Amino acid sequence: MSTDATTRAAAIHGLIHPQSIAIIGASADLSKINGRPLKHLLDKGYTGRILPVNPKYAEIAGVPCHASIASLPEAADLAIVAVPAAEVLASIDALGRRGVRAAVIFSSGFGETGAAGLAMERELADCARRHGMVLCGPNCLGFVNAFDRVYATFSQYADGDTGPGPVAFVTQSGAFGTAIAALARQRGLGLGYFINTGNQADLDFSELMDSVIDDPRIRVAAGYLEGLEDGDALIRLAQRCHQLGKPLVLTKVGRMVSGQRAAASHTGALAVADTVFDAVLRQYGVLRARNEEQMLDMLQALSQDRRPAGFGLGIATQSGGAGVMMADRAEEVGLTMPELTPATQARLAAVMPAFGAAGNPVDVTGQFVARPELLRESVVALLDDPGIDVAIVWLQLMTAHVDVLVRIFCEIRDRTNVGNRKPFFVCWVAAPAAALTRLRAEGIVVFSAGERAVEAAAALARHAAFSRAQQSRQPSAPRAAPVLPVIDAEGVQPSVQAAQWLRAAGVPIAPVALAADEEQAVALWRAAGGAVALKIESRDITHKTEVGGVILKLDDEAAVRAAFSTLLQRARSAMPQARLDGVLVQPMAQGHLELVLGVQRDPIFGMVVMVGLGGVLVEVLKDVAFRRAPFDADEAQGMLRELRLGALLDGVRGQPGVDRGALSQMLSDLSHWAAAMRPLLAELDLNPVLVGSTGPMAVDCVMVLRRQGPDVAQNPSSHA
Repeated sequence: MSTDATTRAAAIHGLIHPQSIAIIGASADLSKINGRPLKHLLDKGYTGRILPVNPKYAEIAGVPCHASIASLPEAADLAIVAVPAAEVLASIDALGRRGVRAAVIFSSGFGETGAAGLAMERELADCARRHGMVLCGPNCLGFVNAFDRVYATFSQYADGDTGPGPVAFVTQSGAFGTAIAALARQRGLGLGYFINTGNQADLDFSELMDSVIDDPRIRVAAGYLEGLEDGDALIRLAQRCHQLGKPLVLTKVGRMVSGQRAAASHTGALAVADTVFDAVLRQYGVLRARNEEQMLDMLQALSQDRRPAGFGLGIATQSGGAGVMMADRAEEVGLTMPELTPATQARLAAVMPAFGAAGNPVDVTGQFVARPELLRESVVALLDDPGIDVAIVWLQLMTAHVDVLVRIFCEIRDRTNVGNRKPFFVCWVAAPAAALTRLRAEGIVVFSAGERAVEAAAALARHAAFSRAQQSRQPSAPRAAPVLPVIDAEGVQPSVQAAQWLRAAGVPIAPVALAADEEQAVALWRAAGGAVALKIESRDITHKTEVGGVILKLDDEAAVRAAFSTLLQRARSAMPQARLDGVLVQPMAQGHLELVLGVQRDPIFGMVVMVGLGGVLVEVLKDVAFRRAPFDADEAQGMLRELRLGALLDGVRGQPGVDRGALSQMLSDLSHWAAAMRPLLAELDLNPVLVGSTGPMAVDCVMVLRRQGPDVAQNPSSHA
């Protein structure tokens, strides 16, 4: 770590774990925004030094108040800045000169107000940088470090019980983040850290989360995002969370905003913001929640310390209908409902009434009220079954039996607290409030709806599976970085040159040559020794089939001459202004399945690789999968499994299956080349890629080179 990085890390640590806090603009009215932090610090028992600053007061709430920043008796670890926007810059400058290295800025009136405010915000960040300060905000409601009783916030969340817990929550939204925090408290989920990033003039979501995730008291990280500028930082955070064994759950809004941009390639057209964001999250083991309720469901499941060894779900239910509903949802979200072993069925039959069901789901009926051992023994037997990795118990109401049921669930927990310790959840519909409180106090995860319990179990299983896969994955051998080519001009590259670059990188692509006239075309056909395809070559015509620019299976001189002339005529008719370089001649390639492989330089995540089914129909079918480059062949296999029509790869209606291994290796090789080409490569389509008995082979290429610079700089709105 460099000196600058070490200094910055120390400043961030002082921000989150301050031994002294200065409150700039502190008010004696403890109900105001600039009075609430002092009230919270006093009420919650903060043990560090509190240094209010306001020339109007000699003391506030019994705490000595200082007339100016310059008169502070010490350089506080943290300054809370709660003054009008026009006074913030001077305050930060004064704090920096006093030696303060961290500040949280409540004040609004900056980047959120428009261009003038954004200019003020940049000036603020520049001032902090000159002084070696870190900033949280501006336009934020601050943060809570519940472990150290640090309440650098005016949030309503701090008004209630804020006892620490195993969740670190960082949010880009103040109001919505407060609502999520309040809901977490209702569910008994303790937030060890609650941080609002505000405008992120300096510290952003990833850096703030990274500053707290190392805390051993934190088991799971959660975030609410409205936009993202630094994709690399988010990936580093995800990797750090994985190293620590702590799940990262994100909710990001703007899922349906396409953000689609004009592109020469299918990949560019299909690589819309949220599609790429979602794919990268899966690639790095981040769990994505649709909304705040699903986020909290996941956090409940992930906060307990049991992890499933697979995707087998067992259900014990009071209602057969509820069991069927949950089983349906389980299949939709990737869980399986294994058939129970004969030994398990025999154990169940020994305790169940004759009208019960010993399959999976297990229908224990309402008889467990009179016979508590029925529910206890049924769930324990279910969890003992080798095919079951996680279990859910469904019941409803039971207001008069809270004591009995809480005792049963505690006994199940204790009976299964050895060996593989499989997780189980309780789904108690219309549960009495006392039941929820007591179960949560016992560390038993409880939900109020069946499908939500199933979705949480699936999230837990996905996280555990990702962790297992990463642990078993062998590190890839280092690759020599290719030398970046010297290019004559940016834009669409000549097909022959593009094919040479790809072939040198190990990407299988069919040989191709350029004919300037009919005689050259005929000579190239003769040299091929068989049927050829002729294709128009123009940097202005990237989708050749749309202008009739491809003619296949030509295998005599007259046909080649006629095709050459026809292609030129079609191109001139369809696009009179297009610059025509000639006609490509290419031996016919074999393959019974058409795929598309592509690369797009994403403004947030860098080089993103796509694979899809459909050839020229890829934008209609939109059956595609994305990954951030580079990645190995195992990751590429995962891409293929995501394709909805992936069964075609295994062969249908008499067609042979394809070599998934060879196709995965092609994707991996392409990804490594693409990552090295990030400074130059803007987009690439290999379409179609014919896949047959001899492996995959790209037969057409559109490559667009554009030096990385201001025209492809990170654009916050592109992933908003």
